[in-house]
Amino acid sequence: MYHEKGPTLRELAQQALSSTDRGYDLLAPKFDYTPFRTPDVLLERAAELVRERGGATARGLDLCCGTGAGLRAFRPLCTEAIVGIDRSEGMLAVARERLADAPGTARVELVRGDALETPFESGSFGLVTCFGAFGHILVEDEPRFVREVTRLLAPGGRFVFITGERPPAWAPELWVAKGFNAVMRVRNALLKPEFIMYYLTFLLPGARWLCEANGLEVEVISGAFPKPFARAKLVIAQKPATRRPL
Repeated sequence: MYHEKGPTLRELAQQALSSTDRGYDLLAPKFDYTPFRTPDVLLERAAELVRERGGATARGLDLCCGTGAGLRAFRPLCTEAIVGIDRSEGMLAVARERLADAPGTARVELVRGDALETPFESGSFGLVTCFGAFGHILVEDEPRFVREVTRLLAPGGRFVFITGERPPAWAPELWVAKGFNAVMRVRNALLKPEFIMYYLTFLLPGARWLCEANGLEVEVISGAFPKPFARAKLVIAQKPATRRPL
């Protein structure tokens, strides 16, 4: 499950007992050696499919960018700049190192901030991505998150992410996730500051409904990824290029 260079159980426990931001500051140097990082095979395939469906854009934004894996995959699709935002300064520090030799020519900018309330102007980006970070967004904050993404997108801009459908009731992964989430809810009720990390969030069809409720046109691509990720779905939610008539 973990690479030999990954965090020890003691380090993971220390992270879980910290706040979300502090926990990821601690984990950052070893994050890329954990299963929490979205695999490159998914990111590269996602970038390939997005390229096939619309080509390059001037400016891109990766929300909750972590150590920069999504930025690395999508930089070649941007002609001017690609921006990463994350609340953890530790993760951003690692991203600065890892992106030094990233392919592409777009300027790379890293910003410390909150994906729910970014400092960017409306309509600033033709591409917004988010990978492997939905568990850090509370379910009650998901509508606010999608509203912020929609605000950031330029007309014709695309919101790209990977998610899946809720596993069937008999699936072991469903019950493992339920158990983990229950433990985290107890931990957050007893210990402050909270560590926000839950599994099986922002799933289909709910994620699609939220995007459509904000006026985005949604394409869900099945069968895009190889095993063992075949159940994952790539979602491309596009902001209409022109305002719809009332």
